[in-house]
Amino acid sequence: MASRLDALVITDRGGAERSVRFAVRVQPRSSRAGVDGMHGDALRVRVNAPPVEGAANEAVVEVLAKALGVAKRRVSIVSGERSRSKVVEVSGLTAASTRERLDGTSP
Repeated sequence: MASRLDALVITDRGGAERSVRFAVRVQPRSSRAGVDGMHGDALRVRVNAPPVEGAANEAVVEVLAKALGVAKRRVSIVSGERSRSKVVEVSGLTAASTRERLDGTSP
């Protein structure tokens, strides 16, 4: 069965602790927060917070941590701190487990 997230590129990263990276597109000041499918080749993440003083970035980390079932400290924004388009890294997961967890949260 095809998933809405098939277009999402999730990159496995090696090292001392496994991690994954993927692109997200943030929609700040949304009426509801959560993972909401795809925006092009990026995961769409809606947050209530405004894009002021890092509030939206903190909200993105919280939403993704909750959706993936990991601690907030395991989620970090690698690039795009001041942009709606970001690259996020999540430590402790593989690409397969990340896709599986996100498939359960996407409408």
